[in-house]
Amino acid sequence: MNEEIQFVLDSAKESMDAAIAHLEREFVKIRAGKASPTMLSSIMVEYYGSQTPLSQVANINTPDGRTISVQPWEKGMLQEIEKAIMNSNLGFNPMNNGDMVIINVPPLTEERRIQLTKQAKAEAEHAKVGVRSARQDANKEIKELDVSEDLEKNATGDVQDLTDTYVKKIDDFLAVKEAEIMKV
Repeated sequence: MNEEIQFVLDSAKESMDAAIAHLEREFVKIRAGKASPTMLSSIMVEYYGSQTPLSQVANINTPDGRTISVQPWEKGMLQEIEKAIMNSNLGFNPMNNGDMVIINVPPLTEERRIQLTKQAKAEAEHAKVGVRSARQDANKEIKELDVSEDLEKNATGDVQDLTDTYVKKIDDFLAVKEAEIMKV
């Protein structure tokens, strides 16, 4: 195979890998009824005049499957952390016991499970768009190369095979996440 074509295929594969990695990160943020410190990963807290990730001002633990505890390194941060969690729009009701902020993660309602499933499907669709975009870019680059029609046709076929493989991976990830969300 032509070196230029191999480069284009490798580049497309990298872009598709990035789409899958992004999907995995997004899926971690979608809770499936079990408490996890990553649920609070997007929360920013006011710390000495600047917005700082919660994980950089406190220890975040899960003592059990339904509770998240946030223990700030400075006691003065308790109210600030509590306020940030309330304003985060995650649907949590934090409780402050003077030492730490405790969050009871409520069990998911059927309605909420359906919403989370839709959110997971939307994220999967974004990943598929990323994969298809990588395919489109690769095909455009292949057409611009100075190669024979046969090589070009084979290369675009290889790109399509790669695309199909990645779309299948995304569908598999989605099926696992949906099962995880819907499990009571």
